[in-house]
Order: sequence, then C-alpha cells, then structure tokens
Amino acid sequence: MSDLVIREVKPGVWTFSRPFLRAPFVPFGGRSTAIKLNDGSVWLVASTRADDETIAKINEIGPVKYIVSPDVEHHLSLKAYSDIYPEAKVIGVIGHELKVSPELKLSGQYGKDPEGTLYGYEDEISAVFFPAFANKDVAFFHKASKTLITADLIFNFPPKEAYSKSKEHATSWLPGHSKINPWTWVGRTFIGGLAKDVHANSGPAKVVASWDFDTIIMCHGDVIEGRGKEAWNSMWSKYLK
Repeated sequence: MSDLVIREVKPGVWTFSRPFLRAPFVPFGGRSTAIKLNDGSVWLVASTRADDETIAKINEIGPVKYIVSPDVEHHLSLKAYSDIYPEAKVIGVIGHELKVSPELKLSGQYGKDPEGTLYGYEDEISAVFFPAFANKDVAFFHKASKTLITADLIFNFPPKEAYSKSKEHATSWLPGHSKINPWTWVGRTFIGGLAKDVHANSGPAKVVASWDFDTIIMCHGDVIEGRGKEAWNSMWSKYLK
C-alpha cells in the first residue's frame, strides 16, 4: 500500500505528504503542495518524489506552469518534475546553481535575481525572501485561500499526517523532537538556530505577519489549520518586536 497522503486542504490547494527521515533516523515527514491558479494551471512546490500517484493527481488538477523550491535544501526532486513538465518555469533560490544538475534550467532565483523580480504568479501568490535565514527560505502567501506555504520557516512536529499511512512512526526517541512546534520554547529555539540574526530576519518575518492567512502548509510537520497567524506569531515572536 502506498504511504502517500493526498489531501485537498482548501479548495484548489492540495498537499502530498509522506514519510521522510533526517539524520537518517529522525522523522520529519515531507510534503509537496499544488495550487490551482485562476487560469487553470498549477503552481507546485516540488519537495517530495515524483511518483506515479503524485503525477496522476497533479495532472488531474491541471497543467503545471511553475515548479518552485522554497529554499536551498529542497532541490532533490526539481529535475524529476522538470523532466515531466518541461514547459514549466523552475523557480529556486540563490545557491541552487551550485546544487542542482547543470541540465536543469532555472527560470528564476530568489536572492540572486534583482530584488522585486516578478515570476508571473504574484497577483495570486505573494512572496518574501529571507536572505539571512540558514536555508535561504521563501515564504509564499496564496491570497485566495489565506494560506502560507513554506519549507523550513516553521515546523509542527510530530508529523502525524505524513506517517498516517506508513508502518513507520511519526515520533522519535530524540529528546524534544515532538515539541518542535510553534507553541513551545523548543520550537522557538529550533528556529532561532536557523535564524540567528534577529535584526536581519525581522523584516521578512514582519511581512509574513502582515499577511491575512489562517492556514500554514510547511514541508515538515502537520498542516496548521485555523490557527496559522497565531502559530507564526508564536514561533517568530522575538523577531516581531
């Protein structure tokens, strides 16, 4: 049986969640996100593998127009998706030019392209780049669904949904693992290790806080529904002062 969990979180917003280990024994879970844009095309955060089940659902949603990596670490599946959808624009971040296959053409890179560069989806999806964050993350805001989409700017462990169809466990023996979430000092400390420069990360963090979202879809951890703004303001509290 497949361990992939496909869910329409909100109308026009689908997640693809499955087990993923770091270190290599710590359950993080992994998640891709597909959003159907107003013209019927798909904006895709490609973070998990491009297997047949995933591709079948994406094709059902619509033609892929954008393949996005929300930080420098989430690049392993970019080429696979680009090979399947060669007409799609691949948008990454600074540093991807050193990590991805030279055969993969990047149509844009946050942090490398001039500030203010537009990639074509900004009427529906806003973005802010965190240049001082360890993984060079981008936060995306889908206005119609009031959803924040990000990679490593927020975590919500344990990743129960990603492991809900797996024989593996969502929890770990590692002390504090299940407490890496927005409402604990463990979670805030974890983010603090990735966002060490409070002043430099404060600006983009405040931009995110100004957006009108209630849901957060991250790459690792359970989706936060209804309490999205509260979760962001809690995990990023020291940067919002």
